[in-house]
Amino acid sequence: MKEASEGVERGKERGREGTAAASVQPKMHVNPFNANIKIHRRLEVVAMGMLSPRKFLQKRKKVEVFKDAADEADQKNWRRLMKQIDDTGSAVSVLRRERIKNDALPRDLVLGTLVRFKQLKKWSLVSEILEWLQSQHWWDFNEMDFLMLITAYGKQGDFNGAEKVLRLMNGKGYVPNVVSHTALMEAYGRGGRYNNAEAIFRRMQSSGPEPSALTYQIILKTFVEGSKFKEAEEVFETLLNREKSPLEPDQKMFHMMIYMHKKAGNYEKARKLFVLMAERGVPQSTVTYNSLMSFETNYKEVSKIYDQMQRSGLRPDVVSYALLIKAYGKARREEEALAVFEEMLDAGVRQSHKAYNILLDAFAISGMVEQARVVFKSMRRDRCTPDLCSYTTMLSAYVNASDMEGAEKFFKRLRQDGLKPNIVTYGALIKGYAKVNILEKMMEKYEEMHLNGIKANQTIFTTIMDAYGKNKDFGSAVIWYKEMEHCGVLPDQKAQNILLSLAKTEDERKEANQLVGYSDDCGVQSINGASRFVDEDDNGVETNDEDDYDEADENDDEDDCDRADDFAKTISYGKEHEDFIFLNGDDQHNLEGLHALSVIDL
Repeated sequence: MKEASEGVERGKERGREGTAAASVQPKMHVNPFNANIKIHRRLEVVAMGMLSPRKFLQKRKKVEVFKDAADEADQKNWRRLMKQIDDTGSAVSVLRRERIKNDALPRDLVLGTLVRFKQLKKWSLVSEILEWLQSQHWWDFNEMDFLMLITAYGKQGDFNGAEKVLRLMNGKGYVPNVVSHTALMEAYGRGGRYNNAEAIFRRMQSSGPEPSALTYQIILKTFVEGSKFKEAEEVFETLLNREKSPLEPDQKMFHMMIYMHKKAGNYEKARKLFVLMAERGVPQSTVTYNSLMSFETNYKEVSKIYDQMQRSGLRPDVVSYALLIKAYGKARREEEALAVFEEMLDAGVRQSHKAYNILLDAFAISGMVEQARVVFKSMRRDRCTPDLCSYTTMLSAYVNASDMEGAEKFFKRLRQDGLKPNIVTYGALIKGYAKVNILEKMMEKYEEMHLNGIKANQTIFTTIMDAYGKNKDFGSAVIWYKEMEHCGVLPDQKAQNILLSLAKTEDERKEANQLVGYSDDCGVQSINGASRFVDEDDNGVETNDEDDYDEADENDDEDDCDRADDFAKTISYGKEHEDFIFLNGDDQHNLEGLHALSVIDL
């Protein structure tokens, strides 16, 4: 089995060629590394290649062709309007001014604007324009307009607006159809009213209109988002039954179910669905392989799936590369991680903040500061302005290299660049000073964080408690354990285990057992609840589950600082399970769903 993909091998080959070039012209590459020259020199050459301009980033002059002078004038006028709407953030004010100025608004111009915003998924602007047109005497607001408006409300999760539109349609004699029902169902789903959405779907199944493929895609997504996995499986199993199913499950349905099994932690079922896709002749896409890659923790398995995707004739996207980079980074295989990034750039894939942050983290984990700095510098070159997550990840590179002087300088730069440190940033510094055993500076950062209105979380309290305990100050460790409870932060299993391990004398062990709730005559037992504690070598980027799957919401922001889970844990591990019980165990919600149907005359 190959350990790296063909893309990685090509990246390595370029690295070897770069090394040869460097030997011919030694002045071109000054080695900034002081240790492990054999590995770092090749990394340096590959990394310096990241800073060279890429063809796909170079501006190209667009050549436009118009039918005639009138067409050119119309196109330029429409673009002017679109820019004004973009600048002001309001479509109606711009269109109203245009109508007053010209005494009319061409219908084609309005329709073109609506269609464009629909393509861009700017549903708030779509609904704003349609709401305005609804009150204009010069506009014939017809059934298609109503359907587009209810669809816009559905995409925004505005079920109140969707209900209102459906009542208006009924009042005007328009027969409710699959589009209007599906839009209302989606509005409930996106608005968190999962049982209402399910009630509409069940009504469509029993009384019509017949659900479409889009209806099934949306209800599956709604069930998965609401952690109603059992219901999702039942619907999907019905679709797989060719004797009972009204239609064949498509690619998006398979993707959603694969994502659901990943969310539920049932990887074996996800793999079976992947095989079933091929058996049923459902095309597999890059998203399919990305979903499988996201399950794996072993870099060899991730690389194997990546190779399989390329052999299938599919082109990796930014998520594919990011997942492979992440796998290599966590395995401390920085060479391969950087080679994959080089391959991504050469393939012309437009990288995102997330891809850059993952590569940064791959080097930060090992404290490879010089390589991380090159990546950080190349972000601006490739028009990806570093965000707070990028800065915090770069800061953690200094921390993991035990270079707290460098960390402090970079922390100062972070502020000078206009960014506001958050709990993750302070957590990295607190961890760094605890690691090098400078408790006075550790407490300075804690106090600074507190003065800035940031409350400590479970991980920060545990880090401070552990630092004092390792300095043979069990009394202070106990004080910080109690402080954690006093601040309303429930100590997790990790904190309890650390406190117990710090107790050395018989009296200390007795006190520790009392604090964690153990009797003196029993050993360590299982305690409900779990939380992830960031150890010295654990700074991995935790990617958002939605990004691994999401094809339906592919324009979602990818710039979230996913590493916030490490230090800024704000919800318990059991929240998803509690939500599941809440949504499925209360029949009252189902009654509310049925009541909603009667209110809007369905």
